[in-house]
Amino acid sequence: MPPKKRNSGTTQSKELKPSAESGSPDKKESPELSVKKHRDKDAEFVTLCKSLHVTDLLCDRAWTLWKTVQDSMEEVVDSQKRLWGACLYVSATDMDVACFTLTQVLKAVSLNVKQFLALVRKLDVNLDTISTKVNSALTRLEKKYDVTLALYQRFEKTCKKIFALVSDDKERETIRSCWTMFLLAKGRALQMEDDLVISFQLLLCTLELCIKRCPPDLLQPLYKSAVSKVQSPPTRTSRRNQSKVKARPPEPEVDLQLLKTLCNENECNAEEVKNVYQTSFSAFLDSLDLSRSPDFPQVNDLDQQYEEHYLKSRDFDGRLFFDGDETLLAPKVEISQVERTPKKNLSDEDAGLIPPQTPIRAAMNSIQQLRGDLTSSGDQPSTNLATYFKNCTVDPTQDVLKRLETLGQMFSQRFGQAVGPHCVVLGRQRFTLGVKLYYKVMEAMLKSEEKRLSVQNFSKLLNDSTFHTSLLACALEVVMATYGESSFKTGGYSHGGGDAAETNVCFPWILDVVNLAAFDFYKVIESFIKADPTLSKDIVKHLETCENLIMERIAWRTGSPLFELLKQEHEGGAAEQVETPACFSQPLQHNHTAADLYLSPMRPGLRVLPPESPATAASQASSQPPTQPTSQTPRLPKSNSLSLFYKKLYRLAYTRLKILCSYLLSSHPELEPIIWTLFQHTLQHEQELMRDRHLDQLMMSAMYAICKVKSVDLRFKTIVTAYKNLPNTNQETFKHVLITEDHYDSIIVFYNQVFMQKLKTNILQYASTRPPTLSPIPQIPRSPYKFPNSPLRVPGSNNVYISPLKSPRMSPGIMTPRSRMLVSIGESFGPSNRFQKINQMVNSSDRAFKRSLDLGSTPKPLKRLRFDVDGQDEADGSKSGGDSTLIQKLAEMSSTRSRMQEQKMKEDAESRKE
Repeated sequence: MPPKKRNSGTTQSKELKPSAESGSPDKKESPELSVKKHRDKDAEFVTLCKSLHVTDLLCDRAWTLWKTVQDSMEEVVDSQKRLWGACLYVSATDMDVACFTLTQVLKAVSLNVKQFLALVRKLDVNLDTISTKVNSALTRLEKKYDVTLALYQRFEKTCKKIFALVSDDKERETIRSCWTMFLLAKGRALQMEDDLVISFQLLLCTLELCIKRCPPDLLQPLYKSAVSKVQSPPTRTSRRNQSKVKARPPEPEVDLQLLKTLCNENECNAEEVKNVYQTSFSAFLDSLDLSRSPDFPQVNDLDQQYEEHYLKSRDFDGRLFFDGDETLLAPKVEISQVERTPKKNLSDEDAGLIPPQTPIRAAMNSIQQLRGDLTSSGDQPSTNLATYFKNCTVDPTQDVLKRLETLGQMFSQRFGQAVGPHCVVLGRQRFTLGVKLYYKVMEAMLKSEEKRLSVQNFSKLLNDSTFHTSLLACALEVVMATYGESSFKTGGYSHGGGDAAETNVCFPWILDVVNLAAFDFYKVIESFIKADPTLSKDIVKHLETCENLIMERIAWRTGSPLFELLKQEHEGGAAEQVETPACFSQPLQHNHTAADLYLSPMRPGLRVLPPESPATAASQASSQPPTQPTSQTPRLPKSNSLSLFYKKLYRLAYTRLKILCSYLLSSHPELEPIIWTLFQHTLQHEQELMRDRHLDQLMMSAMYAICKVKSVDLRFKTIVTAYKNLPNTNQETFKHVLITEDHYDSIIVFYNQVFMQKLKTNILQYASTRPPTLSPIPQIPRSPYKFPNSPLRVPGSNNVYISPLKSPRMSPGIMTPRSRMLVSIGESFGPSNRFQKINQMVNSSDRAFKRSLDLGSTPKPLKRLRFDVDGQDEADGSKSGGDSTLIQKLAEMSSTRSRMQEQKMKEDAESRKE
């Protein structure tokens, strides 16, 4: 049954009547709610369900969820009706039924988008309420809202510069039509409606159409003069009495002069917007039969078509931004939290003129910087690069060009499939920028190698297909990140499957497109960053995050060359271990080049293999000429790339463990080196435990195991709650762990059935009087990319950061305020109302909320943790036994709050100076 159409000019959407198909596919039922069936439920809950046209099955599911949530909370933290709305939304998302839209729920429970998202996340008290499917939907919804809000704010500001104030509301009607048309264009042209850059370019296209088709007396002088003289915009008479006026000749498809004016005023590249217009926007106009129409479409027609799109998407009604509707209110942000352009060395008068760094301005500036850096770079090899190619024993030029042609077609097609059906041209545009960066960085790398080695023949490296593909993939990832199309908002996971996965171009999407192993991609990252000093700090951080994702998860997938290298290390006669613990105390040398990692399988300082010797499988298979003879060596040398990988892996693993220990075990500092020893042993000797799993799964299991044998009361619930506050983490890490082939479960089940079974003997040794020798602590170096280890913002917060502790035995009393504040998250699991308030304090941008925390009475533990299928709250099935010693830290925070706030203000001032 098609959705009801919208009435003329109204902004209140009609309620969506569910069809029979909107319920569960395996249960046929009447779409109308039967009140008699739900006499066991609260009457107000049933009334809410009826107002949202909920089916009987969904009503039952949501009520069951509500009872579960109610059972988990010592005290209801919000009004019941609002929590019921959250339960209905979670259940409907999990069941994939289309009974209501988000806007309808928001109006029913009187909340705005941000408040509602926070409330839904509150339901996950016991970490088993919100599924990964729901969490993914929340993340996509929040990003779409943030993008649409930023676009509307820019739209509102731009319209004030375009339209003149008139007295008959004609201006407001025109602006409303323009905004509605943009929303409809964005919804139809893009599969990724959270793509800020392309959405903004579509907005400029819509404004161009609106300007040239509206009466000239509605325009400000700048835009009135910008409209091409060959076009005669319609007068009021022509719009009202079209039948009496002779039809105008068809206008040009796009007014370049007007488009350039719009782009200049909005710091946007006109050529890119023109491409968006001629592909995506023109196709959209054709679908509405508006390409050659002389007039702007009527608001009623646009409303009707957008209504269908909105009801189908089931999220928020974007038209309500125009009316300032309370459900779409922007969250209040303190002035101190708004990013601003640096004002160093500027007078107060000049500094005040610098506008805030809005999301759109930041995106446009990043793109402008990238394009500016590549101005002198071409999409063909430069003269210097061509010379390097010609100096090779085997000239790689033709192979390079053929590879680029093949990968360019593949990238453009896949980009179009993910972003939108008419975005293939935009994909080609991104690829061309990537090729320019690829050539630029390659030339810089070769110049550096020439200076280091005093050679000009790089035949072996330049004929290595894996090297070229990795370098190109890195360049394309930089371009995608600059355009905001690759980010780590979801922790690098692709959720939901189906359409969600197909439209996710976040890393490691690029590896799949160019068919490149993550382990091979990691080899080029450090050299790439060093070769291009113009990369912004944000891009460098992005590439570092890519590197971390590879080390902690992606490189351990079945089929990765990493496993083949490890097999060769153990079976091929390499006498040394993958990486000896003895080297941990040595500083990590960041002098490795791409040539070292792709070509030399040896450690620096060892004998170099003769040219005819076989290369390590992962690094050199593609670089060997097919006619080159092979010979057997009695013992394979250690792989340079594997050695560096493990050095970085150990340091990453220890850094994450150290932060988690600082949250949870500050009162037991002696446990950290013991946990590290078990963790390091697992990575070195039990690599199969990492196959298709995550580094942090082993870390949390090692922490729980050691606390268990040392009789320290640390629950898995406590560990995973604190873990969620580490940067770039995702709940799927502890909710969706591989147990056996194609079978996944929680981390508790993984610990019981896999980790503990494999390492039981080793774990029990730590309880004996002669425990194993402790592994040395890795030396944590400064970032190899010339950026210090800056504090990292906790996801979802505006004012909470974490930093590695400067001393391995730093006491809680001298921790930084940022770290100190986070300790309470992992250490306090008292009554659920306080637990929720602490989370709210961390996640809220309103600092004043902290003062609402009531820390006067002793916290009580949660009733129980329903975290695994058996309903037990811990791996051994035990129940929580009274107050944990960790809870005491919450009381300490109360007495030192003032001192912490003063110290934080000092740190913020120092960080701004830096």
